[in-house]
Amino acid sequence: MAYEFKLPDLGEGVREGEIARWLVEVGQEIAEDDPLVEIQTDKTTVEIPSPAAGKVASILVAEGELVPVGTPLVLIGSDAVPSEPAKIQVTPLVRRIAAELDVDLDAVKGTGPGGRITEEDVRGAAAPREGERRVPLRGVRRQIAEHLTRSHREVPSVTVVEECDFTTLAQARGERSYLPYVLEAVVAGLKAYPELNATLAGNEIVYWERYDIGLAVQTEEGLVVPVLRGADEKSLDELSAEAARLAEGARAGSLEAEELRGSTFTVTSAGRLGGLFATPLVNHPEVGILGLHRIGPRPAVVDGEVVAREVGWLSCTFDHRVVDGARASEFLLAVIERLQSA
Repeated sequence: MAYEFKLPDLGEGVREGEIARWLVEVGQEIAEDDPLVEIQTDKTTVEIPSPAAGKVASILVAEGELVPVGTPLVLIGSDAVPSEPAKIQVTPLVRRIAAELDVDLDAVKGTGPGGRITEEDVRGAAAPREGERRVPLRGVRRQIAEHLTRSHREVPSVTVVEECDFTTLAQARGERSYLPYVLEAVVAGLKAYPELNATLAGNEIVYWERYDIGLAVQTEEGLVVPVLRGADEKSLDELSAEAARLAEGARAGSLEAEELRGSTFTVTSAGRLGGLFATPLVNHPEVGILGLHRIGPRPAVVDGEVVAREVGWLSCTFDHRVVDGARASEFLLAVIERLQSA
């Protein structure tokens, strides 16, 4: 008897998943609960077992494709017959472009409304030209692209930047990095300006009374944001150790899904790669992100004299729907005041 297996509801508000890797092939005999497929979502990668025993008759979705919950993925059973393919939806203009680029429309997956093939779909399927190498946008990189595109389109963001004199802190921090001090100062700032420790849920603003700070970490797979829980309850040494653990786990890909969600505010620090000045994007649905940029010796005026000081810029990008510019500036100045008096 044929069994059509569809992408199940994976919970946690997940509405779609990417076929990361098939663990079976057409014609293979499998038992119930045998590993079937790996699905990657915006939260984690899960291995799904087969719901039935039988022969894999047809794999309906290729690796790398992103499909919504409820999409048929595979047919299991010796008498399973794939459904008739849907008629290709494409405009005359797109057909002409496909002909010019020698693209087989039967092999193109449409991303437009109702599965319509768009000009972008055709150009993306075109054979590489001389001096060109194409790599599919998949996995973590695709999730990053979709998340940041959504943040850019949906969030009316504004960035405010201020200079911070780290000289005193540079002398006092010893072997510690600047990050735990920044985290401590950020928590104090969020307590004073609670509208920045919030997320936007539809038409509601959710103000958080916990301080779970996202830490933007660059990995080989792309940017990952693990969450440092209860930052307000940790000492400087504990903040330093936990930040290091999360960064190491993010780069190794060993963090649990729970460690990658639920942040209330985000801090991004790329050290010497942080740039003299940058405008980080808000980590949607949060309403604010603080950027720590390159710190180094620069001329500064102290008591009317030009002297060399350890100076860096801090930025705060905020969702202007929730946070007013004056409040964001006051928050940033409060963070800087604490860092300069450490």
